[in-house]
Amino acid sequence: MIVDTHLHVIDLSALDYPWLSGVEALNRTWSYDAYELEARRAGIARTLHMEVDVAPAQIEDETGYVATLAGRPDSLIAGAIASCRPEEKDFPAYLERQRANPLVKGFRRVLHVMPDELSERPLFRENMARLSGTGLTFDLCVLPNQLPKAIALADLAPDITFILDHCGVPDIKGDARQPWGDHIAALAERPNVIAKISGVVAYADPETWIAETLRPWVEYTITSFGWDRVVWGSDWPVCTLGGGLMAWAAATHALLDGTSEDERRKLLSANAKRIWRL
Repeated sequence: MIVDTHLHVIDLSALDYPWLSGVEALNRTWSYDAYELEARRAGIARTLHMEVDVAPAQIEDETGYVATLAGRPDSLIAGAIASCRPEEKDFPAYLERQRANPLVKGFRRVLHVMPDELSERPLFRENMARLSGTGLTFDLCVLPNQLPKAIALADLAPDITFILDHCGVPDIKGDARQPWGDHIAALAERPNVIAKISGVVAYADPETWIAETLRPWVEYTITSFGWDRVVWGSDWPVCTLGGGLMAWAAATHALLDGTSEDERRKLLSANAKRIWRL
């Protein structure tokens, strides 16, 4: 069984996604039905829906939309990582509403497209601390040069579980090992941070990458964090920029050749089930 911790459903008929206008290859509807067929073929049995940075006024509408998908018979969706705005004063009330929703397992505020100082604002940090004791996770979506900001957040709230998306978004195509490597090692020293092995096919050359192209980046991340602190994600449909879900799933199995059954189980399902109580 595989638990996919990073699915994006895009439905242009239901929600607005302002950022898509700048990404022509993704600027269309990517339905749950299309994902489900590929996912089941790849052996995915459960998934978490990851927020897709909808228009701010529709953040709670997106969670409601995901709930309708999760409510389908035999739906793969077991939970949602909801969007949030910790920089805003109404965050506490929003948090309380989401805590009452069993579908919501955590939050994400996309930071890699925002000014670096956003996560350093006093209100942002005050609101982040409100996650303490809730059991809700927070996904960190940052660029390699922003990883020190992620470290600062992890240190701010040691009892909050942070999830680093996409191995820290390394520039695989440009083979930029540093400062990514040093920052990953430093972040991995924080025991409250989990690394998500996801998205990397989108950062490699889409025309030439093979499993061995990804190996140094994936293995370094896993070695840094250890098998108990890694989860797997498809990052569908963003993964279609680098070959698609089936190619990424196949590459994952190739990269895991030689590992133990217990190690594979932790990465592909057990850790996710434990972290999000699936």
